[in-house]
Amino acid sequence: MTRRTSRLLVLAFVGLLGAGLTFSQTSSVPVGPNERHVKPEINVQDGNAARNSKLWVLDFKFKNPRILKVNVPGRGERVVWYLWYQVINNSGQQVTFIPDFELVTHDDKQVMVYPDQILPAAQEAIAKVEDPNGYYKIKNSVTMSSEPIPPSLPRSVAKPVTGVAIWIDPNEPGPDDDAATIAKKKKLPKLAESNSYSIFIAGLSNGWSATDSIEDGGAPVIRRKTLQLTFKRLGDQYYMKSEEIRFQRSDWIYRASRLKLKLPLLDEKEKKDKDKELVDD
Repeated sequence: MTRRTSRLLVLAFVGLLGAGLTFSQTSSVPVGPNERHVKPEINVQDGNAARNSKLWVLDFKFKNPRILKVNVPGRGERVVWYLWYQVINNSGQQVTFIPDFELVTHDDKQVMVYPDQILPAAQEAIAKVEDPNGYYKIKNSVTMSSEPIPPSLPRSVAKPVTGVAIWIDPNEPGPDDDAATIAKKKKLPKLAESNSYSIFIAGLSNGWSATDSIEDGGAPVIRRKTLQLTFKRLGDQYYMKSEEIRFQRSDWIYRASRLKLKLPLLDEKEKKDKDKELVDD
């Protein structure tokens, strides 16, 4: 870490304290076998959240991505990629987690972006492996947001909420594809061919920042506080095993959002621009 980066982080931390923003680590978060716990971390951009409300960030616990063959209605037997995870609310307030998962490949070939999918048959098959007794009541990215994440009590065992993100490669031929579609898909890059990729998770925080548009007169670029999990897969695409997926690192970053967000900062910026126009006139 450079001296400049260290200074910026210190200034950001001081700014957060001055704004009354805290990352509470008040509950005990047990970590089981094959699980990893990612705690909230401070970013320079976190101070922007002080303009609207108290910044909160959820703790994130996960297992390495796994693969499973599932008979998906209308798609036949497919290889499903999934990420089992838990979120823990140590913010001291009740918050809603609206998950936004993206799997992005980093290989030399064309970079591919895969949003997670809601697949009931795959979710049921995954639950039989990860939660055969139904104890965790695994949620998908829609049902996860149906109820707020309850805050964990100080000096108590954390209250995790369990979910799963699911991916199926759309470039793999399906049972209903015609000859032309199959021929086209054969030329497209496949997720199974990737040996390096990241999973980006947005929604774990209300932290966001707005930067000027890259185009003149365009809308501001909204960047959300996002967790990036980076993985490497060993072996080849023909004999894939879950055990060959290796975790590399985790990073809290601010990343451009693919969602169309209506945020207070935009309203404030629009008002300032309009006021400036009136003054200039």
